[in-house]
Amino acid sequence: MERRRFIPIFVIVLSNFIGATIVIPVLPLFTQRYYHASPELVTLLYATFYIAQFFASPVMGRLSDRYGRLPVLFVSLFGTVVSFLIMGMADTLPVLFLARILDGITGGNVIVAQAYLADISAPKQRTRALGLVWAAFGTGLIFGPPLGGLLAQLGERAPFYGGAIISLLALLLAWFWLDESLTPEVRAKRLSQGSPRLSRNEVIHNTPLLLMLLIGFGGQFAMMLFQSTWSLYAGDVLFQDMSAADVTLRAGLLFAVHGVGQLLTQLLLIEPLASRFGEHRLVILGAILRALSLWSLVLLPFPLSVATIGMLGFAVGSGTMMPSLQSLVTTSVREEVSGAVLGVYQSAVSLGIISGAILSGFLFERSPLLPYAVAGVIFMLTLMPASILSRFDVRTAALA
Repeated sequence: MERRRFIPIFVIVLSNFIGATIVIPVLPLFTQRYYHASPELVTLLYATFYIAQFFASPVMGRLSDRYGRLPVLFVSLFGTVVSFLIMGMADTLPVLFLARILDGITGGNVIVAQAYLADISAPKQRTRALGLVWAAFGTGLIFGPPLGGLLAQLGERAPFYGGAIISLLALLLAWFWLDESLTPEVRAKRLSQGSPRLSRNEVIHNTPLLLMLLIGFGGQFAMMLFQSTWSLYAGDVLFQDMSAADVTLRAGLLFAVHGVGQLLTQLLLIEPLASRFGEHRLVILGAILRALSLWSLVLLPFPLSVATIGMLGFAVGSGTMMPSLQSLVTTSVREEVSGAVLGVYQSAVSLGIISGAILSGFLFERSPLLPYAVAGVIFMLTLMPASILSRFDVRTAALA
């Protein structure tokens, strides 16, 4: 993997994640206070972003395969900047929904970044390369949610403007610092031959890929039951007697522990674990860790246990499961459609997130602990397709 090209994409993804994660502790409580929204409506707002992303991600992946990674990345980052500005100025709930839709439509920056890393890394290095995106995500979680909580002390709309500034920084870094990963010859060939396409038959008849899409759907369905209700859980269970601003800050700080775990997993664990056990087993291990961690939020709903068991355990599980799964996805098809297959994978993930976000508000309304109990069960159910996947040689399936 080329360090000269990796460092810029890492910094860009990090900046983008810091901007995106600012809203994790802020958006639910802000929507609840400012618009008097119910938990179901709050989590629907989360889902709106992913509904838009579900339809847009495959298109963004195909466009990046044909025209290059950078043009698509620029458009995506610019859309994120505009969406944050709209959120900051929104006076009505429909305008806030519009901002989330815009961000979802142009929110293919992570998919393009992953395709970029797949371009510049050999197949055997992809788990590590894609794991470094998760390291950027973990670092973003360390700084983003606490920063959102701190900015909320200045005003309830300040975090949205902070996100716009940070996303603009990511755009400027991409513009001045990053070079294209697809050579002019490759782009010219693809333009002359037409856009590389991942046919429906290539997906339908690729059993390992279908299993990965199912695992990605189930895993992120369960994850969203946790993430979209996190601030509400913090306010109703962990910090019941505190002000909204204090709840926002503490929820952000606790979520930062998750970021620390993500970062340490990518820096210290993912490479030796992948070398020793392989991606298939790491998918299984990660699902188990994520299930047990979420069940701990039900059985031990106290700030200290949430930080040390729930957040750290979930972070290690996510950091081992998701990069391994994405690495397997990129090697399951022809190399020239690596961006397209990541777009398809992101659509499956987005569909899971949409479903989880919509269901989470319904479950939370009945009990603040119910989303976490159900999420743990879903993670355990993903072990069935993960076990079947471990019997396949994914690279052989790609050549079939």
